[in-house]
Amino acid sequence: QVQLVESGGGLVQAGGSLRLACSPASGSISSYDITGWYRRAAEKQRELVAIIARGGSTNYADSVKGRFTISRDPAKNTMYLQMNHLKPEDTAVYYCNGHTRRRDYWGQGTQVTVSS
Repeated sequence: QVQLVESGGGLVQAGGSLRLACSPASGSISSYDITGWYRRAAEKQRELVAIIARGGSTNYADSVKGRFTISRDPAKNTMYLQMNHLKPEDTAVYYCNGHTRRRDYWGQGTQVTVSS
């Protein structure tokens, strides 16, 4: 059962930008204590990219600091990941995550491919 729906992935050249979006299939994005983006590159483990708490505090992986920005728009019921200055090593499937005290919810993933 799909809980979160991602969009915005695609193919981009190195140095380019993409914006990912994530919305709940039902309910409110504000119902999650923390929402975030994770990614899994080929033959690697899933890793944290960025998270944002309900109050607005954020945290980023060192590899994306200064290039990626996570945000949440309750009016549009959507979370975003603005990715600038993309590098080939950012190529991965990006997953949206919603965390509550009871459990974690995941999207199906969206592919981001950065060509050199």
